[in-house]
Amino acid sequence: MPTPASFGKIEMRVVFGVLSLLIALAVVGLLAKKQMSSLSVAPTRAQAPATADPVASVPAPLPAATPQAQSQQIQQQVRQTVEGTLQQARPMPDDN
Repeated sequence: MPTPASFGKIEMRVVFGVLSLLIALAVVGLLAKKQMSSLSVAPTRAQAPATADPVASVPAPLPAATPQAQSQQIQQQVRQTVEGTLQQARPMPDDN
């Protein structure tokens, strides 16, 4: 049979366990809230300079389009970006 001193240790472990779970739940909740709020706000894209990364200058899909049309548009954009990247010459390292 557990002694009265061991009951205090068990209670402390239970309290710390519950507090740990609550903190983890709060962190996950805040991250989910942040993710959901970033999805609801439409990002505004500034005009990118010509030397910018081609991925950064890809326009966002139209919000009124169907998911299938958006998917096809994104696939086409990725395909064009990959083809453009493959056409660029790879810089050769200096042999020193």
